[in-house]
Amino acid sequence: MFEKSDAVANLAVKNLDTAKKFYEGTLGLKPVHVEAGELIVYKTGNTTFNVYRSQYAGTNKATSMTWMVGDELDSVVRDLRGKGVKFEHYDMPGMKIEGDVHVGGHMKVAWFKDPDGNILNVVGEA
Repeated sequence: MFEKSDAVANLAVKNLDTAKKFYEGTLGLKPVHVEAGELIVYKTGNTTFNVYRSQYAGTNKATSMTWMVGDELDSVVRDLRGKGVKFEHYDMPGMKIEGDVHVGGHMKVAWFKDPDGNILNVVGEA
């Protein structure tokens, strides 16, 4: 049914201006569509995602979006840290934490939050 359809992530935020500063200023993304006061659509790689205003912003306690960054993970983490991003540390079975990066098997992961508490991560190869 959906095997040929693209999917789009949706991230709820309380304040679009605050979100815009984070997604554009900190993460360096460019909007491709804006509905004033309600929605900003960003392009990342070959996909897009929606940042929209909602009273339920920040209520998701799970990872909302993942960027696959391959062997650039360490430099991405370093760049984000330099822009003031704080990384989350979780007790994950089979993974050890090296600085801000969780390492296990063939995977490296670093989690961080946007200003509304949406959990985002970057994944690379160990």
